Amino acid sequence: MPMHPDWLQPAFGIPGVQAVMTTRAGGGSVAPWDSMNVGLAVDDDPAQVARNRALLQEATGADLVFMKQVHGTRVLRLTGEHLAAPVLEADACVTIEPGLACVVQVADCLPVLMAAPGGVAAAHAGWRGLAGGVVEAALCDLCKATGCKPAEVVCWLGPCIGPDAFEVGADVLEGFGVQSAGADPARFKPLRPGKWLANLPQLARDRLAAAGVTQVSGGEWCTVRDQVDGRSRFFSFRRDRITGRMAAVIWRR
Repeated sequence: MPMHPDWLQPAFGIPGVQAVMTTRAGGGSVAPWDSMNVGLAVDDDPAQVARNRALLQEATGADLVFMKQVHGTRVLRLTGEHLAAPVLEADACVTIEPGLACVVQVADCLPVLMAAPGGVAAAHAGWRGLAGGVVEAALCDLCKATGCKPAEVVCWLGPCIGPDAFEVGADVLEGFGVQSAGADPARFKPLRPGKWLANLPQLARDRLAAAGVTQVSGGEWCTVRDQVDGRSRFFSFRRDRITGRMAAVIWRR
């Protein structure tokens, strides 16, 4: 099965590395999970979710490892044993095994895919995970696994809630160590008293740059507002509440 034409296929420029990010299109789930929902914990028909995941596995030709994401910072070092293991709680994963795919599920949180010579990683970065250091944790483990330096790692930021839609309170600013009185409008744009619009991709770029990463692309899509032919292109929990989950996948051939 070929990739659906609406799915995103980032290029990393590292031999053997492939990646894909699904959209709403290409699956068999019915509304409100229509149609390519890969999330099992959103009340969709489990049999249909399994079929959607099988479609994705067929399209990638890789073995997909799904995690139980909890907005934390734990990183799993994936091996073939995880294919038969119970689903584990984590929000990032790393592997050096060809044919094994790192997968994160999102519906407004930021997916961060990473590639280095000899390994790949994926991180689920909502604001809590990002503020807690999940991206740095994934980067650190990828560098340990491959023996590379952060400057050798190539990163891609997928679709997430955009900077014109992500309304937050002072708790989010505090999570990033920012005082509301001095908040940078490029990261936290004042909206009304006690509320700001947060730029999640820019906050991720800041974290990656501080960790020594120099090669970052993506981050220009908004899960809340982007449309195709008048229909929502991405799942968005903030917009719909009852909705599906997309998958960001990276692997080595």
